[in-house]
Amino acid sequence: MSQLKGIVFDFGGVFTTPLLPAVLAFEKREGLPKGACIAALYQDEEGVRLTSELERGAISQPEWNEAAAVKLGVAPDNLMGRIFADLRPEPLTIAAAAEAQRAGIKVGILSNSVGLAPWDLYDGYELEALYHSVVISEHYRMRKPDSDLFQIAAKGLGLTAEECVFVDDTEAYVRAAEALGFTGVHATDPQQTVSQLSKLFGVELTVAQ
Repeated sequence: MSQLKGIVFDFGGVFTTPLLPAVLAFEKREGLPKGACIAALYQDEEGVRLTSELERGAISQPEWNEAAAVKLGVAPDNLMGRIFADLRPEPLTIAAAAEAQRAGIKVGILSNSVGLAPWDLYDGYELEALYHSVVISEHYRMRKPDSDLFQIAAKGLGLTAEECVFVDDTEAYVRAAEALGFTGVHATDPQQTVSQLSKLFGVELTVAQ
């Protein structure tokens, strides 16, 4: 019998549709070259620093919007919300989380924050009401892959790392969790993710659409 008793899900790109298509759509709307956001915000040293500070709550979303807008050459108004305007809930993963809870599996969220105002990535998902534990990085002044944040997520479920599966669309974070004892699932496709979780727990988590 499996010792696994809980699942810790990342949010953006796991409980939502993928991030990259949303970013590419934003670039197209703004008349930016394809890949401009990745280059300016995730490959550029200053851009990486800004986003890391946002995730840790060291700067606010409006402060990030102002600094990132300069790097991209666009207007700062609600920039984060504009970048991710095309994100939608991912029904397969959300349904699987609900099915897991019905099967007695504890479910938590561990997400690197993108700031909570003026645009709230989590708005409408009722995370606090639906899941056993919700860990948003800025509330702890840390960010994935800080090891303490993973431990906080497991503890929030009343479990050890060894009793949890960690699901994330960023492979580096999955590997960081595995190094702490979690069973890792790299989420690249919702159907495949749900299938992997079903096998790990020996419970069918796919819900007929």
